[in-house]
Amino acid sequence: MKLRKSILMIAGVAAALHMQAQTGPVFTSWLINTTGITGRHYISGSSTPVSDTYPANVQSIEYATANVYVKSSGIPSYIVGPYLDGNPSLATNNNHIFKVPRNPAPNTGTHTTTPLGSIGVFINGVPMYDCKDAFSYKASTGTNVQMGDGVWNRDAIVAERTGFDCAKGHPSPIFAGGPGGTLVGGTYHHHQNPTAFNLDIVPVSSVCDLYLADGLYSINSGTHSPLIGYAFDGYPVYGAYGYANSDGTGGIVRIKSSYKLRSITARTHYADGTDVADGPAVSSTFPLGIYREDYEYVAGYGDLDEHNGRFCVTPEYPSGTYCYFATVDANWNSAYPYIIGPTYYGVVSGGKVNSITETTMPYTPPTAVTTMKKGSLDATIFPNPAGDIIAIQIQGILTTDVNMTLYDITGRQISTSRINQGSTIAYIDARTLYNGDYVVRLTSGDAAITKKVTISR
Repeated sequence: MKLRKSILMIAGVAAALHMQAQTGPVFTSWLINTTGITGRHYISGSSTPVSDTYPANVQSIEYATANVYVKSSGIPSYIVGPYLDGNPSLATNNNHIFKVPRNPAPNTGTHTTTPLGSIGVFINGVPMYDCKDAFSYKASTGTNVQMGDGVWNRDAIVAERTGFDCAKGHPSPIFAGGPGGTLVGGTYHHHQNPTAFNLDIVPVSSVCDLYLADGLYSINSGTHSPLIGYAFDGYPVYGAYGYANSDGTGGIVRIKSSYKLRSITARTHYADGTDVADGPAVSSTFPLGIYREDYEYVAGYGDLDEHNGRFCVTPEYPSGTYCYFATVDANWNSAYPYIIGPTYYGVVSGGKVNSITETTMPYTPPTAVTTMKKGSLDATIFPNPAGDIIAIQIQGILTTDVNMTLYDITGRQISTSRINQGSTIAYIDARTLYNGDYVVRLTSGDAAITKKVTISR
């Protein structure tokens, strides 16, 4: 009898530890695809998206004592492409495995420089990059080239703007046999806040005009931005808005970077005074901001430190944590250093790995995580009155699919569609609708809302 009680007690303790091991945002924040959502992309010149066969968002999560492993295709649920700068790559299924530390720690020594390639992962399994691309100024030719002198390094957000799709992402090429080989695919990624250009207050790109799409979340100046990813030092990344004070008080404000453009006309020194090989003079060809070295960190200029983060209270971490912010300016355009500064804050023990070399357990999210609660769904409709197109914009991050039904004023069902997990917007073609009032009903789990819209031409 005592043996049986001991066995039951041990089993109970093991079960409790197992449950405890799976709690916290580093488990519950990922957008795990449980409904078979697949990727979609635009082809240049066509506003009709092409459906792909590979899965979108995160496919599965595994965990060990110290790490969480995120398996994903690297493809979001929002439509990607086209890339109008001549980029020949297409976003492809990369079968990523990302390792994220569960117990991040500050780096008390020399801070790790963010490299080319992945520096973290968004909650939909898409790689997170820093501000750099592979180009730098080459003095002997007077041009920016791949693997140049490496002194004045090009800012991808400025230099490659025409190549970003509506969601502010693009793929880096994958070559069979390495650089110079045969192009076989592309790694889709974001260097910046993954929100659609056309949802910025003043858009800096018109790509969304023809290629309607969205992003991972929509900025809302009235609420704390959602947790949108994790850096490879294990610290979370948030969107553009947060609490004014680090203790969670003071209301909601735009969280500002402490980097600013230097007041220079010649590129001869770094901001810290280091004398370096000269770069090009500031001009229309080489505008201020085209290089990351055109910026300087000024403590107290904004809200964040040199890593573009701070220790603060957030909705997911009520006791506080260090976190990074995807910074934007007053017009919601991406603001340097965009996500993470030139160096990480914490000890970097995560990264993209080829395989998992430790014993892990699969993570299965509880039902409460994968369904929406009553009152948790919010959306806006625009324009209203509408003409040819009705847009339904979800506020925040959509953690599960939302069903959308359009009714006429008599209650007759006109059409149905779905807004996918990890996307934010859907469009209704209103060209065949008569003038008058209609109702849009959105449902997901226990959450449901209705919105009235008027068609008027």
